[in-house]
Amino acid sequence: MATYKFKSTIWKYKGPASLYFVTLPVELSRKIRKKHGGSEEGWGRLKAVAGIGDSNWDTAIWFDTKFDSYLLPIKSSVRKKEKIQRDDTLSVVLKIRSD
Repeated sequence: MATYKFKSTIWKYKGPASLYFVTLPVELSRKIRKKHGGSEEGWGRLKAVAGIGDSNWDTAIWFDTKFDSYLLPIKSSVRKKEKIQRDDTLSVVLKIRSD
């Protein structure tokens, strides 16, 4: 698995669902898309393992053309365990899965 580290601010989706995301830096997204883009599934989805603090979980990132970047959803259980609030800056370890 290829491993990437970055910092980003968590934000809440403005729709009816209570979804929270971090946006990967644009340059990192370009690097990931160049290296792993051939593995994308529907909607620009790449399987991944994410880590914040002591929490690690299986997830996926999605490419969003509005941001020209990938988005990583942050599970509510992770937000609670790591005491994450909206607008916090997070240090993220992201591993792109090849399976």
